[in-house]
Amino acid sequence: MATTTTTTTRAASDDDLHSLLSEQRRELMAAQTLESDLDLAFRLQLQEAVNASLSLPPSSSTSPPTSQTQSSPSVIVIPDQNDAVQASLSSLQSEEISKIEQELNDRKQSELEMRRMREDLDRRMHDQKVAREILRIPDDEWLEWGDNFEKPFGEGSSKSVENNSSIFKLYFKGLVSEEMVTDQKVILAGIGVAICDPEDNLVFEIRKPLIGNGMSRQAAEAKALIEGLNAALALELKRIVVSCDYYPLYQFVSYWKMATKAAQDCYVSQPSVSQQKFTYCNPTLVARNDVKYAFKLARDAIVSQVTIPAESSCGETLQETCVICLEDTDAEHIFSVDGCGHRYCFSCMKQHVEVKLLHGLVPKCPHEGCKSELSVDSCGKFLTSKLIETMNQRIKEASIPVTEQIYCPYPKCSALMSKNEISEFAENAFGGSGRSGARKCLKCHGLFCINCKVPWHSSMTCTIYKMLHPNPPAEDVKLKSLATRNLWRQCVKCNHMIELSEGCYHMTCSAEK
Repeated sequence: MATTTTTTTRAASDDDLHSLLSEQRRELMAAQTLESDLDLAFRLQLQEAVNASLSLPPSSSTSPPTSQTQSSPSVIVIPDQNDAVQASLSSLQSEEISKIEQELNDRKQSELEMRRMREDLDRRMHDQKVAREILRIPDDEWLEWGDNFEKPFGEGSSKSVENNSSIFKLYFKGLVSEEMVTDQKVILAGIGVAICDPEDNLVFEIRKPLIGNGMSRQAAEAKALIEGLNAALALELKRIVVSCDYYPLYQFVSYWKMATKAAQDCYVSQPSVSQQKFTYCNPTLVARNDVKYAFKLARDAIVSQVTIPAESSCGETLQETCVICLEDTDAEHIFSVDGCGHRYCFSCMKQHVEVKLLHGLVPKCPHEGCKSELSVDSCGKFLTSKLIETMNQRIKEASIPVTEQIYCPYPKCSALMSKNEISEFAENAFGGSGRSGARKCLKCHGLFCINCKVPWHSSMTCTIYKMLHPNPPAEDVKLKSLATRNLWRQCVKCNHMIELSEGCYHMTCSAEK
């Protein structure tokens, strides 16, 4: 009820202000018209006086020559220095009125948009509540009367009851960074605010650059908190949890005590005033990684201030700041990941791909949480031929299931193949039915035994070969020694070495998943 009264009072105040502005504009136009009429009357009177003075006979008795005719009186215009000043003053007044009217229209549009967002939020919370109620209904009861179950939105109770009973989460972040803009180091700041529902689904977000005084972390964090609380009030949320990773500000919100002098300079007392307008407002200290969405929003606000057109000898070249190295780079040297559109400079992308390939992984987009895979064709812009070959190898390894992977046993080859790719030789080609395990490497074309994983033993069967060579090769001995030292185990299904990464001591190979 208090929120409705406040909204009605604000709307009435805006209407009164609109009326005052309209009246002031009418008075200004009437004054301009009156000023123009008075100026015209003055000029007409002045012109009549000049014409009358020119029509009087000359005081001398000597008459002018008969051949000389009297010229008609000319119009004399006397410039008024106050005209320009008055015109400038009227123009300034008109601009001020137009600016105020535009601000009122923008505020009205903002309130309409906020009202629409509140209605969408009410509807979402209502749907979630109805879904929870449906899940709590037993199956036998649902079969009996479930077709008649209905709970329309907005009927029987206030639309905002769900919002008043639900606890929303407020994440905020203020960042200050030293950036290079046109070869000069400047301090830029930005804030990010995210309001989430009880299930951590994003409801409302704010990203805004900070300009002016208070370019410190304390000031940026405090301003981000103020923006978040004001946004929650605008959405008419009554119960929120404020997640904060900055301990001094957390102390202030918790105990209403000033933490630093810099916080006083940016009017950090406003959070305590806004905090009193909620029925429930509980601050909680969280880790840096638990501040969801807000970090990216604040960083985007800073990046938006850095992307500028840089003048070059060939004309205008768009420059972007890589969010990894924070260096200004020409747009033509910025790599855009296919699918997600995240952009990074060639140098950072090359280092990222090299590290991933070194660890035996298929490189993906560097953006946190993004699973977009990099294509070899697009990465050819910044990778060497050797890295491209390695990347193709990693992609092939990832595409072949572990149980289907076969490596060439020849040390100078070691090519990766799948069992389906290898051509099988006919049994009669080797004169014995027990020699059907012969395979041919697709790269070096060498023959090898797929059962023994060794070069092809043409004169004996696999059983005889294992009897004659009971000891494993030296490379296998070293591998088993390393596995014993690192507590690795051999998978009984794919024979690959596996390592316990987490959980209990029951080890499961990825090939069995």
